[in-house]
Amino acid sequence: MKKTIYSKFDKNAIGSLPRVEFPGRIITIFTAGEAEKAVDYLLHADILGVDTETKPAFKRGQSHKVALLQVATRDTCFLFRLNMMGMPPAVIRLLEDITIPKIGLSWHDDILSLRRRAEFKPGKFIDLQNMVGDIGIKDLSLQKLYANIFQQKISKRQRLTNWEADVLTSKQQQYAAIDAWACINLYEEVCRLKKTGDYDLVVVPEPEPVAVPVEQEAVNQ
Repeated sequence: MKKTIYSKFDKNAIGSLPRVEFPGRIITIFTAGEAEKAVDYLLHADILGVDTETKPAFKRGQSHKVALLQVATRDTCFLFRLNMMGMPPAVIRLLEDITIPKIGLSWHDDILSLRRRAEFKPGKFIDLQNMVGDIGIKDLSLQKLYANIFQQKISKRQRLTNWEADVLTSKQQQYAAIDAWACINLYEEVCRLKKTGDYDLVVVPEPEPVAVPVEQEAVNQ
């Protein structure tokens, strides 16, 4: 049976879907020495999922540097605490690697954030947002893409929590790991669907534009 996917997924349907849980190991990296060992391990993988987290700013004019870089294989996710160790040479080596595909979502923005910590030449990165249109999907958020393709919900409750906390909670760690690991799953499934054509695309019509009364147009002008 072919998989049914939608050009745009109904956000209201996400809440009733089963929740995604990261099934593997989560390892937090605090020092440059730990980063060296983690990167040596990661560079033996055949594919990596990547994402970043930044402490939210709630005041006008306030901003923070990226606090966390999460990098996942199919069964392990490393959480690099950049707010504690900066950008050691091992992390730069990972980001500049040109041999292993690193899958992200809106990764251009993450690269800009990481470059505010240290300059580097981006290696082999693939952005899911540049791929999903090939199978007719217009949504660009991770939550909608995962719900559409896998019928599972990625919770976003931890997104606006403090990513510079001394100790990340288990929920924060799960959230961070899922966001990186999910990119691998999406990439491989989108590639499979493109290759096999094993899907039916339901094209969801765009909402009709709301007509503005002529009298209101005159007032607005």
